[in-house]
Amino acid sequence: MHSLSFKVFTDLNAGTRRNCFPGRVGHGLAADLGFGRRKRVGSGCWHGGVAGGGERRIVACAVERNGNEGNSGGRESQSSNPNPTQNQSSFLSRSQTYAMLKQEMEVAAKSEDYKEAARIRDSLKMFEEEEPVLRLRRLIKEAVTDERFEDAARYRDELKEIVPHSLLKCSSDATTLGIRVQVRSVYIDGRSMPSRGQYFFAYRIRITNNSDRPVQLLRRHWIITDGNGKTENVWGIGVIGEQPVILPRTGFEYSSACPLSTPSGRMEGDFEMKHIDRVGSPSFNVAIAPFSLSTLGDDADIF
Repeated sequence: MHSLSFKVFTDLNAGTRRNCFPGRVGHGLAADLGFGRRKRVGSGCWHGGVAGGGERRIVACAVERNGNEGNSGGRESQSSNPNPTQNQSSFLSRSQTYAMLKQEMEVAAKSEDYKEAARIRDSLKMFEEEEPVLRLRRLIKEAVTDERFEDAARYRDELKEIVPHSLLKCSSDATTLGIRVQVRSVYIDGRSMPSRGQYFFAYRIRITNNSDRPVQLLRRHWIITDGNGKTENVWGIGVIGEQPVILPRTGFEYSSACPLSTPSGRMEGDFEMKHIDRVGSPSFNVAIAPFSLSTLGDDADIF
């Protein structure tokens, strides 16, 4: 697998900066990407180019209303849900349409076909207003803001009925033995080809050592599930070709990517680490809490 790497060692007392990482990503389900530069931690800036190539045109958008990751490692695949529900299949279809609309608007704007870009923009706006998941998310947010919590609970339950995993955020945060792992994923339009069933997601991981002992990251393990319920386990040595040592009150940050054949999915896993201040210290697993890969994104802030 051909890949580039991006890593950040962090002093928690350092200032902030913005990271932008358009990158070329190699083949594989968990390809590492980046530019081999070390910087301080700050807020993220995710960027992908606009896809070029042949002309395509989306002339209509029908929406159904429903009231109700450097180095390679071992892999193991299985299909945990070969027959997705009708709601899930419908959600995947709508997500694909949404991704295609966004990409086509970028292509039209880049080619200076502004009339076409405006037409797609209006279709996209109408889609966002009518798409059940986006609509219910918006209603939940408005209900919470207005302190209409009973309504918020009803909308939440309706959303869970439409797509059971739709409430999973595109970010996660978990701490194990003082080691905090934060993740944020984002859909990259410019690296995706929805018409061919190719969806590209980038994610950024920040590992913070809030303990009093230095640790070393030895191995990674990912559990990646696509929108059809197909699960793949990925194991590897370290991350982005390294086994970083993280001192107390410091952090390590890196960026990677995950291509999927569906417009949504999820990831979770763990890092195997060990304390290095004592000879013979046993290794331990640090949890990476589940997070979503979704073309629809969410309203969560980037850490």
